[in-house]
Amino acid sequence: MIHYFISKIGKTSLRYSLVLGSLAKFTANCSSFIFRGRIRFKHVLNQLEIIGTQSLWIICICALSVGAVFGLQVGGIFAIFKAEAILGAATGMALTRELAPIITATVLTGRAGSAMTAEISTMKVNEQIDAMEAMAVNPSEYIAVPRIIASIIATPLLTAFCIFMGMIGAYLVAVVIFSVDIGIFLTKLRAFLSPDDIFQGLQKSVVFGATYSIVCCFYGLNASGGAKGVGEGTTNAVITTLLLLLFFDFIITYLQIVVRI
Repeated sequence: MIHYFISKIGKTSLRYSLVLGSLAKFTANCSSFIFRGRIRFKHVLNQLEIIGTQSLWIICICALSVGAVFGLQVGGIFAIFKAEAILGAATGMALTRELAPIITATVLTGRAGSAMTAEISTMKVNEQIDAMEAMAVNPSEYIAVPRIIASIIATPLLTAFCIFMGMIGAYLVAVVIFSVDIGIFLTKLRAFLSPDDIFQGLQKSVVFGATYSIVCCFYGLNASGGAKGVGEGTTNAVITTLLLLLFFDFIITYLQIVVRI
């Protein structure tokens, strides 16, 4: 029994190590195309519309709900100490530094990232990727790079919308439910929230945008096994992305707070 578990752990670790190694190689390959200027700007614009514009409404709805719920939670605690006036400041700091970047990245992973993987996986199993290679077209340059650049651009912009809509949700809760004066709400928000807080959140969103796009394109280009492979690739891409987002979130937060980058 012990031998079985050790063998299972070893095989799983080896499999994930190989995947991470291949993912790192794919990331380096795509980065080389970007730094050398081999970018298809028309495809980037198309992907910006798909990733950014079409995701805006769901980001706004999620942010409004999260801001309102967070405002209710902290407002209930602050009401015990008669400190409802700082509800907006607390919500603003939480949204800018943590909630908005991770919520935006998670929603985009589920909507745009999974669509990327499914689309590219379908092209792979239908041998369209092989046809590109036969015509001397690099799939990473033609398919992955425009999606990665579009994600890196769109994610911070959507994070900014997420912060704005989240603050509207918190504002409505503070004013309507906890009867906070509008002037006091805005004054405390300006006093506690600084541009550095917003910048830290946007830093995270850039890394998150690169993460979900690279992982989803990687799994799409390495899919196999027909329709079943498309489903498995999409599932693995989403799971891997969410785990990496949490890992990078911790690393970036540590660097911002302890190292103060």
